[in-house]
Amino acid sequence: MNNFVYENPTKIIFGQGQISKISREIPAGSRVLITYGGGSVKKTGVLDEVKAALEGYDIVEFGGIEPNPTYETMMKAIEMVHSQKIDYLLAVGGGSVIDGTKFVAVGARYDGDPWEIMIRRGKGINEALPLGVVLTLPAAGSESNPRAVISRKSMNAKISLYSHAVFPRFAVLDPTKTYTLPIKQISNGVIDAFMHVFEQYMTCQMEARLQDRFAEGILHTLIELGPVALQEPENYDVRANLMLCATMALNGLIAAGVPQDWSTHMVGHELTALYGMEHASTLAALAPGMLTVLKDKKHAKLLQYGERIWGLTEGSEDERIDQAIAKTKAFFETMNLKTNLSDHGLTRDNIPEILDSLRAHDMVRLGEDQDVTPEVVRQALELSF
Repeated sequence: MNNFVYENPTKIIFGQGQISKISREIPAGSRVLITYGGGSVKKTGVLDEVKAALEGYDIVEFGGIEPNPTYETMMKAIEMVHSQKIDYLLAVGGGSVIDGTKFVAVGARYDGDPWEIMIRRGKGINEALPLGVVLTLPAAGSESNPRAVISRKSMNAKISLYSHAVFPRFAVLDPTKTYTLPIKQISNGVIDAFMHVFEQYMTCQMEARLQDRFAEGILHTLIELGPVALQEPENYDVRANLMLCATMALNGLIAAGVPQDWSTHMVGHELTALYGMEHASTLAALAPGMLTVLKDKKHAKLLQYGERIWGLTEGSEDERIDQAIAKTKAFFETMNLKTNLSDHGLTRDNIPEILDSLRAHDMVRLGEDQDVTPEVVRQALELSF
């Protein structure tokens, strides 16, 4: 196990009816900017519930944050922070709303063009407006981590930042607020959480046994309950477990002391930036091919995964590894995700453009050992059609 420092300052407030407690977390007299997405929080009444909980506060709203939040949109929010003298941010939504609000939190305190923060991947950024979260879509884990991903349309760029300054101060997780999610968003959320765990787990053997068991527990739960959530949208216990899985998948706990991969995610970001593919769709389409190309390197972990997650104990090692990859792909399909890039209108003719985009964004040494080069990605892409 590698040396590590683990710290997570986000206070998790979990369960039904917990939105009523947010006034205890935001200092009295704060001028609060509530951020949200396309308006579903209005239709479902969540926004009204949040505003009722903040009775007596000075509230300003900023809506319209799109999936894969853009620099262009979030710069408008930064302008509002300045003009309205905002001193506290409250993101009400899923990962896109939270990520966009994190960018606002650091951008509003940055002396210069906030895009420089993204170019630096957040390095050296230590100051941000305080931020709270009311989570409505469990998937990204952004409610309790120091990461955010922002796109810039004019550059066809999708870039992540990392800064402890953007850890939310608190996050309210009420599973009942996920009941009205469209089936597609449930599917995407489960696969997003699954792949967050996978990119931290599917590396090399590190004798980090507890981290492995934590990760496997999350994977088991997602596999068991993901399909149930599609059939029983108001099953509280199912939604509660899935919501906590998504949070635990990316709050740093299972990453402590172990290497991390993230190559599938980084290539997926390029597909979103170039072709507008949904994040979870890119992961489902890329992961089987990436695993196949890297199966020799990840041989031991794939065997462990196959046995512990899928119960694969018979046949040769190579057969079991191939079965583990096939079962992973089948699970994605069970969750209604398409697992071929051709299903999204891409062809092999797109491969050079994808590789050029990776090079343009300096994504040429990916993976836990930084040996996933554009040539390795090309091989994986060839298998993804």
